[in-house]
Order: sequence, then C-alpha cells, then structure tokens
Amino acid sequence: MQSANKKARAPTVLSLLLFSAASFAQVATPTQNLPAQKIRPNDLVGVSVYGEPDLTRTVRVGADGSIRLPMLKDKIKADGLMPEELEQAIAEALKTQEILVDPFVTVTVAEYHLLPISVAGAVRTPITFQPVEKQTTLLEAITRAGGLAPEAGSEILVTAPQSPADTAPPLVRRIQVKALIDAADPAANILLEGGEEIRVPELGKIYVVGNVKMPGAFAPGPSGTSILKVLALAQGLSPYATNEAYIYRVEGGTTSKNEIPVDLKKIMDRKAPDVPLLPNDVLYVPDNHHRRATMDTVKVVAGLGGVAVAALIYALIMH
Repeated sequence: MQSANKKARAPTVLSLLLFSAASFAQVATPTQNLPAQKIRPNDLVGVSVYGEPDLTRTVRVGADGSIRLPMLKDKIKADGLMPEELEQAIAEALKTQEILVDPFVTVTVAEYHLLPISVAGAVRTPITFQPVEKQTTLLEAITRAGGLAPEAGSEILVTAPQSPADTAPPLVRRIQVKALIDAADPAANILLEGGEEIRVPELGKIYVVGNVKMPGAFAPGPSGTSILKVLALAQGLSPYATNEAYIYRVEGGTTSKNEIPVDLKKIMDRKAPDVPLLPNDVLYVPDNHHRRATMDTVKVVAGLGGVAVAALIYALIMH
C-alpha cells in the first residue's frame, strides 16, 4: 500500500519540479531572440542568479542607466554595457558585498526601449519616427523621410545618441551618398540603435555676380557644373561684361578667398577648355567701363540721327 502511494505521488513531485524549472527559465531568459546590443536606459533586462530565486527577476533600467537588485546596497550601472558585461558587474557586486562566494549570473534583454530617430536637412520630408526594432538601417531611415532632395550634398551626417552621463563630444559619422545610394555598399548602410540624429547638408551653391543678365545662386547638380553652364543659368553676359572673369574660392580650410582669373572670351570662342566650378565658388564678371562709355556714345550718336556711324562704332567695340 505504501509502495502504491509513493508511485501515485511521484508524478506530482516531478510535475512540480518541471513547473518550477519552466518558471525559472521564463524569468531568467525572457527572450533569447533579440540581438545582443548595448543596454540603454528604460530597457527591460532579465537577471538570473543560479540557485538564488530571490535574485532572479526582470528589472527595468532606470533613467540614470542603473539597476537595483535585492540585497545589494548600491545600484549597478547598466547603461552602455553588453549583457555579458552586466553579468560580470552583478557577479562582482555579489562577491564584493559577500552575499555569494562564486555566483553564476545570466543577463538577457527582454525589451529594448528605442529612442526616436530624426532625419533632417536636404530630404523631401524631414521626419522624427519611433523605430519598431533595433535593426533599422540608415537607408530605411532616409526612405522614411521620402528620400534625398535634389539639393542634397555628398555626405550624410549621423550623430550617435548619448547617455546623460556622457561628457565627451557626440560621435558623428560621415556616410558618403555615392557609397550608400549608388554603390549600395553594405558598410555604408549602418544599423541605427535609436536616438540618432541624421542630417543631410545641402550641396553648396555657385554664386554668379557682376555683369550677367540674371545674377544669383545656382545649384551645381549631381554631375557638377562649369562656367558655361552657370552663365547659361544666368541667361548670359550683359553688354558691358569684360573678356575676363574671376573665380573666388576658399581652399585648404582657410577663411580667405583665392582669386582665380579666367579668360571668358577664349572659353566662349572655344579656344580654351571650360572651367569646372566647385560648390560655394563665386564667379565675378567685372564691368568694362570703356565699353560702357563707348556704348553711351553710340546711344548719343544714334539719337542725333547718325545710325550708320553708331552701328560702325558698336561693331568695332564688340569685336
């Protein structure tokens, strides 16, 4: 009879053991599918200490980047640590405070609290969005912003998020647009963890001033531009333009502009190659004072009825 009772109780004890083990595993490893990432404030982590159910629990990282466990006097910093690094920090604290001699600690991430990602600058629709998962790529973020605007420059600046305790300047990565869009380089399509600020600077414009019909600032376009192209955008030279122009360009990180003379007449007559222009260049076409004075004389002569003489003078000065 006693033997029968033992057999009857055996499955009950086994079931309790299995249930306890399953419950322990559920608390200790709330998720095992999330990729290992650095822990940030407000993340939910599962802490398991082998043989110590009182220390096995899920805990949310505080806004200050730390967690608190029972029986430990001080908080433990978690912000910026990988799960295995937090395991070592907890184990060391348990040994230092003489709570356990040789603890075996396991840390898993149950939930990432993702910060919003902002995309601004030369994109079609600047946006701030909440990422769904921690595997958002830079290209996905740019796509959410409607893609790059026509005036987008050659670089994308990605500023990494910082915790409140960080005092160093934020890390800014420069991603080349050609590598990301044209070459589809996987190394350029970086993963975003949340909290990044993405900015697409505008491509510097070309400024045309002086004796042109429509001075102004003109976008160089993706393939660059040249003197002939910007003169076409400026609707050509005015009647008083000289045969020589000047390019003012900042080079070598200095603040002073270098003056580069160019022979407009030779370029217009196709006797010299067209000159490429760089973003932020200033093309200045001076005024030909002698030609302006002569043109005024032509107007006076024509007003007095000497049309034939005026036409001859005009032909001579425009030659």
